[in-house]
Amino acid sequence: MAEEQAVAATPVEPRLQAAAPAGLPPLQGTAIVLGTIALSLATFMNVLDTSIANVSIPSIAGDLGVSPDQGTWVITSFAVANAISMPLTGWLTRRVGQVRLFTASTLLFVLTSMLCGLAPTFSALVLFRALQGLVAGPMIPLSQALLLSSYPKAKAGAALGVWSMTTLVAPVVGPVLGGWITDNISWPWIFYINVPVGVIAALVTWSVYRRRETATARLPIDMVGLGLLILWVGALQVLLDKGKDLDWFGSPVIVTLAVVAAIAFAVFLVWELTDKHPVVDLRLFKGRNFLVSSVAMSIGYGLYFGNVVLLPLWLQQYMGYTATLAGVILAPVGVLAIFLTPFVGRLVDRVDPRWFVTTSFVIFALVMFMRADFTTQADVDTLLLPTVIQGAALATFFIPLLTLGFSGLAPERIPSASGLLNFARISAGSFATSITTTLWDRRATLHHAQLVERLVSNPQAAQAMAQLHAEGLTTQQGNALLNHLIDNQAYMMSTDDIFYVSGILFVAMIFLIWFARPAKAGASGAEVSAGAH
Repeated sequence: MAEEQAVAATPVEPRLQAAAPAGLPPLQGTAIVLGTIALSLATFMNVLDTSIANVSIPSIAGDLGVSPDQGTWVITSFAVANAISMPLTGWLTRRVGQVRLFTASTLLFVLTSMLCGLAPTFSALVLFRALQGLVAGPMIPLSQALLLSSYPKAKAGAALGVWSMTTLVAPVVGPVLGGWITDNISWPWIFYINVPVGVIAALVTWSVYRRRETATARLPIDMVGLGLLILWVGALQVLLDKGKDLDWFGSPVIVTLAVVAAIAFAVFLVWELTDKHPVVDLRLFKGRNFLVSSVAMSIGYGLYFGNVVLLPLWLQQYMGYTATLAGVILAPVGVLAIFLTPFVGRLVDRVDPRWFVTTSFVIFALVMFMRADFTTQADVDTLLLPTVIQGAALATFFIPLLTLGFSGLAPERIPSASGLLNFARISAGSFATSITTTLWDRRATLHHAQLVERLVSNPQAAQAMAQLHAEGLTTQQGNALLNHLIDNQAYMMSTDDIFYVSGILFVAMIFLIWFARPAKAGASGAEVSAGAH
């Protein structure tokens, strides 16, 4: 979660990164300063919302009467809807125009943020978060496009540097700010704070850019493909979210969802491969580098994001951490990413990106193995160290993978490639959240049973119970205390299991990345580096 969480360099729509509309010079003076601030604020607000809710899940779940596992739907509903809306950004831009679309998306983001804070039930909150994810899709690529149109080409790098800083700082601030608001005010305010920021960003953007609107045109859209995409992604996500509660394939609901997802996905593949204007260009997977890069991006980001969701859940539910302190543990992930990402962006055209990605996977694996040694006695310093180190893995993950994925592609294919990579990444993060929390509970149940079995056969258990009775506890109270201690250990062991398996998978992906060919000319370094989100 990070939520999404220092998500440095996600793919956007590079072809939307056009220069200023024909005949319009770059902005100057006050206009360029105000435009840069407004676009950066909107981007900051958007990225902040991918991480600010992570540490608030236990509080949200408790207030709205659901389990913390169900509470993660607040994250997955946003991510799935955001992923689905991504392929529509290019089409909407051509139909509506960059400035109108960005302004409308920002104001709708403000409105849905208000609705999230006012949600009377958990179901309503999940619905409003999904709507928020839908309207958020165009904001980041369009903020970048408008920013680049504001500056002369010679200063594009500096403009992207300013823009990138906002996208790297937001995930650092998100967990701490979300935790503080949850502990000291109330969780709805993690959504309400978007209102003044979004309104100011939208009004300033409109005042600065309304005379720089891009040309519009009536274009066909693949409505069948879009409908099939929504159907199979939605069915699969609900299956993953509800499977544990409904006993998986012992439930006719889960079986039905699985059948719907499978059939819709199969028809989606056939339709998209034969339609003249597909919403997702699946032919891109014919390229070896794009295939390897997209698989590595999806699995790697899924593992990272699933663990980012898991860590604050464990800290708050079984380690007694407040939301604020859990946010402090997550926040340092962006420190090294902020300093190293510009360095990697400058070197990625001169160093084989496969070496950067290998470095990233090695660091990710190291971080996961360090966390796999956590115990219930782990102190703050022990918890913080892997988080700080993980920032280096993020810095060497996204931009090199984008460079590799776009390698050899014709410029006109880069928008589709960018949109598909973005869709795959966001979807993988959402699916991984559900899978991780489900496995966490299942492994904890297994460890709990094994620990109880060992305890029953251990003669010291009877002595412990006698000691508890001597201290004035009844048998029922003693059993409850022991069960609580066993629960803590079981979930600790389950958390370690997930970290350890994640580390193994990162090691395995080191071999995967070398199936890609060395990067060839394709997208420019500026286009790839511009993909920082």
